[in-house]
Amino acid sequence: MSVRGVFDELKDKLRDVVPEAELRIKAELADAILRLKRERNAVILGHNYMEPALFHSVPDYTGDSLELCRAAARTSAETIVFCGVRFMAETAKILNPAKTVLIPSPDAGCSLAASIDAGDVRELKRRFPGVPVVVYINTYADVKAEADYCCTSGNAVDVVRSIESDTVIFVPDEYLAANVAGEVGMRLCRTPAEVDRPASDGRRTLIGWPGRCEVHDRFRVQDVESARRQFPDVLVLAHPECRPEVIEAADFAGSTSAMIRRVRDTDAASYLLLTECSMGDNIIAENPQKKLVRICSVRCPHMNEITLEQTLATLEKKRYEIDVPEPIRTRAARSIERMLTVA
Repeated sequence: MSVRGVFDELKDKLRDVVPEAELRIKAELADAILRLKRERNAVILGHNYMEPALFHSVPDYTGDSLELCRAAARTSAETIVFCGVRFMAETAKILNPAKTVLIPSPDAGCSLAASIDAGDVRELKRRFPGVPVVVYINTYADVKAEADYCCTSGNAVDVVRSIESDTVIFVPDEYLAANVAGEVGMRLCRTPAEVDRPASDGRRTLIGWPGRCEVHDRFRVQDVESARRQFPDVLVLAHPECRPEVIEAADFAGSTSAMIRRVRDTDAASYLLLTECSMGDNIIAENPQKKLVRICSVRCPHMNEITLEQTLATLEKKRYEIDVPEPIRTRAARSIERMLTVA
C-alpha cells in the first residue's frame, strides 16, 4: 500500500476525529512502519487505548489485554512490537520466550502495576498460607510469577469462580476486587483483621490490595449524573477498574473490548465511556452514526507514550527489547496459561 492509500484509509475512518493535515503526516509514518514490518517479519499488537491514527493503521491485532494475550500466544512472527504498556509486552515475552519482543517507549509503565511487587505477594502468602493467589494482568512479570492464576478485567469473575477455596487473594486493583466480589457473592477484606473475623453469612472471602488505576480512579458518580441530566437516554459504560459506586450507577461494566462490542450493538442514541478517553475516538471511527458524549478527558500518560514515531524508531533500531529472566518467566507462564484455560 502507498502513502496515499494509507492516507485515504485513515481519512475515511478518522475525518471527524483527526485534522487532515495531521493525517497526512501520520500516513507517511504508518506507511514506513508497514513496510518495515514486512521486511522484519514482525507483528504489531495494538491495545484499544492507542491513539487513533496508530490504532487504525499499523496493528495486525487490536484488542484488550486478554485478546492481545491470545494473539501473542499464537503468532508465528519472529518479532512482536507491542503498542501498549510494559506489563503487556512482558506478557507477550512470557508466552514467546524465543521471539524478540519490543516496546516503542521505555517509559510506558502503569500506576497500577507499580502498586505491588513480588515481595508484597510473598508477604501475603506468608500471612495467609495455602490461599490461592489471583493477580490482575496489570502487574509485572515477577508478581505474576508469585501467583496461582492471572486474570484480565474480561475474565476476572470467571477465574475467581473457578477456584474452589473459601478464601482467595486478589491483587492489586482494589476496585476490580470489590466489583468481582460483588459479582460472585464474596465479601471483600482489605485488612488482616477483617479476614480474621469469620463472615456471619457464610460467604467466601476475597482478600484485596490497595492498588488503583490513576485513570479509572478519577471517575465519580457525579460524572454519570451530569451526563444523564444533559442526555437522559445516554448509555453509560464503565470499566471494572472504576469505583464500585460508579459501576452501580452505570448501565454496563466490562473490559475495553466488551465496551466496544456493546456500543456496536446498542440502539441507544448516545453513549458515555468511563475509561481511557482516546478509546472514544477509536470507537467514533467505527460507529460514526452514534453519538459519543464527550464528558471524558482523562488520558493515560503511560499509553500516551506510544506513538507512530516511536513505533517506527523501534522497528528501525530494534530498540527497547523486553527481557524476562527464565526462572521468573516459567513461573509467570503457569499463571497466564491457567487464565487462558479458564477463559
